[in-house]
Amino acid sequence: MRGVGSVDARGRRAVAVSSWPIALRDAGLFVLFTGMLAIVTNALREDGLPWVQKEAYEILVPCPETTGETTAVRPDTPLFLDARVLIIDGRHSRDFEKWHVERAINIPFDYLEPTPSDVIDRTASSRAREVLVYGDGKDPDSGEQLARELAGKGIRNVHFVAGGAPAIMAITNVADPRAAP
Repeated sequence: MRGVGSVDARGRRAVAVSSWPIALRDAGLFVLFTGMLAIVTNALREDGLPWVQKEAYEILVPCPETTGETTAVRPDTPLFLDARVLIIDGRHSRDFEKWHVERAINIPFDYLEPTPSDVIDRTASSRAREVLVYGDGKDPDSGEQLARELAGKGIRNVHFVAGGAPAIMAITNVADPRAAP
C-alpha cells in the first residue's frame, strides 16, 4: 500500500498528487471549449443572438391596481336580501355555473389582467345602491381583490364577503354546490 511518504519496491519515494489542480484545469478547458463552440454557433446562425440587448426587457407584469377602499361583511349580511344591491361573484365562470347566490352576476377576477372597462362601466351604470362582491375565499380572496379594484375605479359603497363563497355555502348548508340554485 502506497501512501504519503512511503517507499516503493525500488526504493523510490512516492509523492501524493492532489487532484484539485487537475479538476480545475479540466473545468477551465471545458468552459473555454463550450464558450468558443457557442460563439461559433451563434456566428453561423442567420438570426444569431445579439451580444448586447437593444431593448429593455419587460420584467414587470402589469397587474390590476386594487387600491380602493372596501368594507368586509359577514356571509349572513342582510345586503343579500336587498333588491337594490348588485351582487357580484368574482370566482371563475365554471365555479359560478356550479353554484352562485341568487341574482348574482359573474365578473371573474383575474390577478394579472385588469377588469375590462366595459364591465366597470356596466357596473357603475347599474344604479345599485351598494355593490356586494364575493369570491373564492382563498388568501388572497378574489372577491376582496375585485371589490378593491371596483372601488379604485370610482364605484362607491363596495363591500366584500369575508370568507367568500365557502362561507356563504357553510351558513346556507349547501353540501353539494351543484344542488343549490
